[in-house]
Amino acid sequence: MDSILMQRRLFLYNFRNLRKAKGRRETYLCYVVKRRDSATSCSLDFGYLRNQMGCHVEVLFLRYIAAWDLDPGRCYRITWFTSWSPCYDCAQHIASFLRSYPNLSLRIFMARLYFCEERKAEPEGLRRLHKAGAQIAIMTFKDYFYCWNTFVENREQAFKGWEGLHENSVHLARKLRRILLPLYEVDDLRDAFKILGL
Repeated sequence: MDSILMQRRLFLYNFRNLRKAKGRRETYLCYVVKRRDSATSCSLDFGYLRNQMGCHVEVLFLRYIAAWDLDPGRCYRITWFTSWSPCYDCAQHIASFLRSYPNLSLRIFMARLYFCEERKAEPEGLRRLHKAGAQIAIMTFKDYFYCWNTFVENREQAFKGWEGLHENSVHLARKLRRILLPLYEVDDLRDAFKILGL
């Protein structure tokens, strides 16, 4: 039986937040699924997935969770830590999924931003995903530390960040903020109109 924990080298290679990550063609997704009952939450599952046979990992996870037959009367919170941000098509699938399950919230922490060379649609996909209610952010040291202690077969070795981890996280977070900025500006404008009674 395979371990539910990721090997250290696999995690460090695939989740390293390099500015140019050539050769890293697979996306890995670490997940935690919780059910929220009033003030408390109960962990239902955790683990990791990767792309398989031409199917993107985000779609694999959506199929997996849809098979659970979630109780519409309960609230669920899913947290993803991904090695790449979703492509445009996956962002569309995720947004549609979130609209179908209003009792489910999704947080996505990404190691790197994915931009396909052929299309420039990925920023729009991220905006639509955010608009659908997903909380999206770039992974920071704290997120890597959590992943290391939750999803990685670390043999009780402490997580040590690599050179450039913080700087690259800040750089990518600024880039993500610029992508989402048009959404923030529209929301701020709507709020201003409401305050002014317009």
